[in-house]
Amino acid sequence: MLQFTRIQTAAVLGLVLLGAIFAAPNFLKEETRESLPAFLPKGTINLGLDLQGGSYLLLGVDTDKVIDDRMRAMMGEIRRELRPNRSAGRERIAIDNLAYNPQTDVISLRLRDAGDEDEAETRIRDLTRGGLGGALGGIGSREYTVSASNGRIDVSMTPEAKRAIASKAVSDSMVVVRQRIDPAGNREVSIAPQGTDRIVVQVPGDDDPEALKRIINRSGQLSFHRHDPSVDAQDAAAGLLPPGRIYVPYTESEGPGGLVLFEDPEVTGDMVVDASMSQNTDGGGFQINFRFDSRGARRFGDYTRDNIGAIFAIVLDEQIISAPRIQSAITQGSGRITGNFTAVEAAETALLIRSGALPAELTTMEQRSVGPDLGRDSIEAGTMALIIGFAAVIVYMVISYGRFGIYADLALIANVILIAGALSLFGSTLTLPGIAGIVLTIGMAVDANVLIFERIREELLNGKAPINAAETGYQKAWSAIIDANVTTFIAALIMFQLGAGPVRGFAITLAVGVVTSVFTAYVLTRVFAGGYLLSKRPKELKL
Repeated sequence: MLQFTRIQTAAVLGLVLLGAIFAAPNFLKEETRESLPAFLPKGTINLGLDLQGGSYLLLGVDTDKVIDDRMRAMMGEIRRELRPNRSAGRERIAIDNLAYNPQTDVISLRLRDAGDEDEAETRIRDLTRGGLGGALGGIGSREYTVSASNGRIDVSMTPEAKRAIASKAVSDSMVVVRQRIDPAGNREVSIAPQGTDRIVVQVPGDDDPEALKRIINRSGQLSFHRHDPSVDAQDAAAGLLPPGRIYVPYTESEGPGGLVLFEDPEVTGDMVVDASMSQNTDGGGFQINFRFDSRGARRFGDYTRDNIGAIFAIVLDEQIISAPRIQSAITQGSGRITGNFTAVEAAETALLIRSGALPAELTTMEQRSVGPDLGRDSIEAGTMALIIGFAAVIVYMVISYGRFGIYADLALIANVILIAGALSLFGSTLTLPGIAGIVLTIGMAVDANVLIFERIREELLNGKAPINAAETGYQKAWSAIIDANVTTFIAALIMFQLGAGPVRGFAITLAVGVVTSVFTAYVLTRVFAGGYLLSKRPKELKL
């Protein structure tokens, strides 16, 4: 139990040394860090908004446009629903006119044959019923009202649905903004609603609100469109387009010009569940890999199967990023976007696709760089309190447990080093709640050593030899230590999943501290204790 091989001892001490190497850049100036060799770590712990300040943005959410976009999307779905569908056994229902009036928020449909009214109404009601069961998703069966009379069908959105959609647009916008500025979820980013149509964003350590706005304000609207080769591109560029067609330019990296596309997309970005960047498998450069959900995979597979040889344009933020020709049916639910992407462009585009499109247009109503909330004096006072408390614990352990107390103090110092190294490796942000998590971890680490040492004392009082007492003490204290730390670790995971901002910062430091404290309090002190007892073999142990 106390014996470690040289390799095991070297591995334990090497892990502590590795933590010290990752923690060391925190004590170096930026110029010194940048001059380090490439193989050495340079990451540091970021300080939170309450410690170092950062950027503040107040964003307005255009909820009216969300409702307008939802209605226009529904109009496209209605048009698609009335097309023939061989796999579903549905015949085409001819229409004379399909239009949306943004003033009244009503979609009006005029049938060519009034005899198709019942069938058309049934299809449209099925399309708009049942929330997630509908083609667009929604809030339930009361999202739309459908009325039919004399070959005309009107579709409108209920007031309850408008309020719910506006509220969801704000909450979804908060999720997308967080995914864009904090994709790893380890920064102390604070994103909170203000009123019914505003969002407050606070990013610690970021003193460039303009750069932050550029990341946030890209809409990230991805869609896949049919190409219409019957319309001349020059006429289209001049604005001569038939109904239901749009002219979309290429991105700068793809070259000049553009394509005439059908306005209604065949597949939309909300059907993409994942996107990543990788090397282009067909040659130089980079590509974007994407994967659809079941609905998108089915629609993508059906379209590519029926349109082999046609051009399929991929549009992001009203620009064509790629326009491949369909070579074969793509039914596996995934694909790739190739183009003249640099590594940065491919990574940023993949992040936009992965985080999803902004559900609403955001306007910056206020922006500023903010300073630390607490002030330098408060930070220094808190740091001094932490140092004093840490020193008091060290002195107490030495007085209470002698040599073994020194081992516990060395493990405690190693624990702090490992926490700092782990947080630096992850690029985490430290705020006062995070510091509280570190302090709590220190207490838990000492508590584990107290359990072990008190158990050893009991075994010594029972007459056991020092080596046997130490082995039994470590062995029997293990179950209590692991139970306490596992439950704490689970609590930290729950706080990380359900919390935000400072709560997540506390959860991260607590979770990391739980792992490192178990290692240092149980394994590292055992290395020290075992080395002393097995080499000196004392007949008595003062503990």
